[in-house]
Amino acid sequence: MAARGDCGAQPAACGHDSYRSPLASRYASPEMCFVFSDKCKFRTWRQLWLWLAEAEQTLGLPITDEQIQEMKSNLDNIDFKMAAEEEKKLRHDVMAHVHTFGHCCPKAAGIIHLGATSCYVGDNTDLIILRNAFDLLLPKLARVISRLADFAKERADLPTLGFTHFQPAQLTTVGKRCCLWIQDLCMDLQNLKRVRDDLRFRGVKGTTGTQASFLQLFEGDDQKVEQLDKLVTEKAGFKRAFIITGQTYTRKVDIEVLSVLASLGASVHKICTDIRLLANLKEMEEPFEKQQIGSSAMPYKRNPMRSERCCSLARHLMTLIMDPLQTASVQWFERTLDDSANRRICLAEAFLTADTILNTLQNISEGLVVYPKVIERRIRQELPFMATENIIMAMVKAGGNRQDCHEKIRVLSQQAAAVVKQEGGDNDLIERILADAYFNPIHSQLDRLLDPSSFTGRASQQVRRFLEEEVYPLLKPYEHVMKVKAELSL
Repeated sequence: MAARGDCGAQPAACGHDSYRSPLASRYASPEMCFVFSDKCKFRTWRQLWLWLAEAEQTLGLPITDEQIQEMKSNLDNIDFKMAAEEEKKLRHDVMAHVHTFGHCCPKAAGIIHLGATSCYVGDNTDLIILRNAFDLLLPKLARVISRLADFAKERADLPTLGFTHFQPAQLTTVGKRCCLWIQDLCMDLQNLKRVRDDLRFRGVKGTTGTQASFLQLFEGDDQKVEQLDKLVTEKAGFKRAFIITGQTYTRKVDIEVLSVLASLGASVHKICTDIRLLANLKEMEEPFEKQQIGSSAMPYKRNPMRSERCCSLARHLMTLIMDPLQTASVQWFERTLDDSANRRICLAEAFLTADTILNTLQNISEGLVVYPKVIERRIRQELPFMATENIIMAMVKAGGNRQDCHEKIRVLSQQAAAVVKQEGGDNDLIERILADAYFNPIHSQLDRLLDPSSFTGRASQQVRRFLEEEVYPLLKPYEHVMKVKAELSL
């Protein structure tokens, strides 16, 4: 008899019979998954070997056009099975792929990886992948900001109850609250773009960063080694390369990369938490599809599952920053290999997670539903207390005594609060004021004094100025991708 919880026979690890990261199998977009795929990685290795050979040939090393053409023709001809067998035998992933590439390029086999160290392909590929991953994230983040900007503009004038400490505070507007979210995301967009643009190529540096092997290849010609580094950097599409490296590029770069992604995670977590709280208040909801089920037990439920997913994954994204911090701190001298396995996981997971939460947040922002009547009812419950100062001022203008009026309002407010808290009734402060002859001089002014729009300050103007001066200019470079709709895998 099978043990309790036994999944049965254990076939070969493949498909549904083996663990796969939910980030790849369930959440992240196909394009982001491809960027971190083995195909993309090892094809980039081959591309880097080709660029190195082309540059070495340009600078006079005996590399033939036939060898270059053979490498070009086999960039995509990757025998993954052979590479796996070679790595199992050699216990070295780069040399396994050197041999595999050489097998399909017999004429070029002798010049593949000439003068290079493993980090020539490993680190430079990582930098290319990081750059490409940022290029996928940036327009997605811009689209989220754009959708929320549309939402904020449309609801710039809609009063809503503000909360501090999640307790009722002064009124704001639905659009102004949304601008709090947008402002954080704009900071993230700028930070992601900055880190992306600051990425530098590791370049052609050799085993400990001294370029000694290339100096030997070019018989001590320092200028040619410099030119080699420059040529390969340009071929890879980078404007700058590190002058100083050990065997690897400094792992501080990974800290910078994951810091801005973790910061994005914090922004998204805050936004989606706000949406979840507003859903509980029934003031706002994320999209809910016609056949969507909120609960297997409670058919009436409309759970904010997209926002919950964003919060769940954002927490994971925020924690990943600890990996590069720890890794950078323990890189002994010119390098140690205890960075490798960790980086294979944390860099890919950070981008796949960020990709997922942006896809999901775009979907949310494209279908946010607001319930103005619920918002209005909550305002009516709290506004009488907020309006007491205005009522006192109006009474003084009508000839009343400020201190007498304050005492009257204090007593009536406490009575109204007791009805709300002890009896579960509605706030009846205004009814009490209307019933008290003392306030006869201002009874006709109460509707004006209680107009919610008079309590939102400059919120509407702030929304419009913020969008025009800060948000729209920031989004301008991404105008060509704004029409793309969000698609959720699950």
